Amino acid sequence: MRRSTAATVSAVFFAVGPGLFVVLIPWWISRWQLREPFPAWAMVPLRGVGVVLLSAGLVILAQAFVRFVVEGFGTPIPAAPPDRLVVGGLYRYVRNPMYVGLFAAVVGQAMAFGNGWLLVYAAGMAIPVVLFVRFYEERKLRRRFGADYEKYCATVPGWWPRLRPYRP
Repeated sequence: MRRSTAATVSAVFFAVGPGLFVVLIPWWISRWQLREPFPAWAMVPLRGVGVVLLSAGLVILAQAFVRFVVEGFGTPIPAAPPDRLVVGGLYRYVRNPMYVGLFAAVVGQAMAFGNGWLLVYAAGMAIPVVLFVRFYEERKLRRRFGADYEKYCATVPGWWPRLRPYRP
């Protein structure tokens, strides 16, 4: 796929996919209203950590989408997958940075807004995401990239980042 086409498709998918799961649904749950479930002295640092997590999650998501275009010559959409195995950028530390970023952004909002329902949403969202990765994405990547993907999986954890970057 041409990079310009992949970039356009990825940008639209970024607005729709993460836009739905990180923006629209959390807004629907919380209306982005600040709550005070803990004493004020506890909420200030909690909100600060939440803003950092939310910001980091959004940066991680954006970087992962860009990596698919720049390195993989494709998109994160299963119907238009990358031509090359994406193992650069944050993918050198964790196999699923896009999902890690998504969860970080939602948990960050839960902390920033003091809304426990967003934590429930994040936990509920984790179940289908992990199942999708395990039983669809990983199988498809094994078939498409074979030994390269097997070596990558053996070296790079799926959900918790490693400390040193993977070097293929």
